[in-house]
Amino acid sequence: MSAGRRDVIVQAARSWIGTPYRHQASLKGIGCDCLGLVRGVWREIVGDEPEQAPAYTPDWAESGRGEPMLDAAARWFTRRPASLVAAGDVISFRWRDGVSAKHLGIATSATTMVHAHDGACVCEVGIGTPWRRRIAGVFAFPET
Repeated sequence: MSAGRRDVIVQAARSWIGTPYRHQASLKGIGCDCLGLVRGVWREIVGDEPEQAPAYTPDWAESGRGEPMLDAAARWFTRRPASLVAAGDVISFRWRDGVSAKHLGIATSATTMVHAHDGACVCEVGIGTPWRRRIAGVFAFPET
């Protein structure tokens, strides 16, 4: 992916900073969760969403449900090695081994990301060791 496209994705993600957390929402400035943030940036960068997200719980620690988030990401994004996280990539996280990946962020650099989480507004944070240990997948937005 070109550096210019990555910059556009980062600008789009940062434009959501300050949006309140709202489970299953995806409206900039009104409310979103982590998936809603990625869905909103997709709409800005790519266009219409390719599929409707099914209902899901906010529980990061639930198990036994397969990998619906990773499966959907693999359908619409390009998988990248976790060691090569770059600005504009979507990063998925799992709370611990044995549970489904249930959190997403958009990398703004190799060491920072924008994400939404319960109890806070969309913000930009560092991707430190605690986050890196939980990476379940890294994906690039499609070129078109």
